[in-house]
Amino acid sequence: MKQDSSRHFIGRLFAHLTWIILLGLFYLMFQDRLLQQNDPNHALKMSESNQTVVLQRNRQGHYVAPGTINGQPVRFLLDTGATDISVPGALANRLRLTPGKTSYASTANGTIKVYGTRLDSVALGGLSLANVSAHINPHMQGDTVLLGMSFLQHIELTQRGDTMTLKR
Repeated sequence: MKQDSSRHFIGRLFAHLTWIILLGLFYLMFQDRLLQQNDPNHALKMSESNQTVVLQRNRQGHYVAPGTINGQPVRFLLDTGATDISVPGALANRLRLTPGKTSYASTANGTIKVYGTRLDSVALGGLSLANVSAHINPHMQGDTVLLGMSFLQHIELTQRGDTMTLKR
């Protein structure tokens, strides 16, 4: 009797381990696919010599890409409707940005108070600008920076299908 319950226990243990291993394998197989759909530009090269950046639209229809502010890595969401670069308050603290003059910005959620600042450098791929106007938005959640026209106005933008090409 004891041997049967021991076999039963071992059988159930192996069944559970098999399911855990299978689920782990499925996760590993689909993790890259999900990352590619949600952030197709995650492996964007940060080269100084290349003055052209090609971005793919993600499954939500946005162009997101890694970049840097003052040499520190950030994630950008390209926003041609934003006048300035908009940095979330918590991220601005981590980047040690100095809040300047108070102003107001119109957003989809109404008018909000923001603080002007200047960024020593902003880079997206091989495209880099110095002394760029931005604002710190203490109401903005997350770590994604809206890359507005204070940067994009200096770049030639071409959109075809799900691809956007940025050229200096």
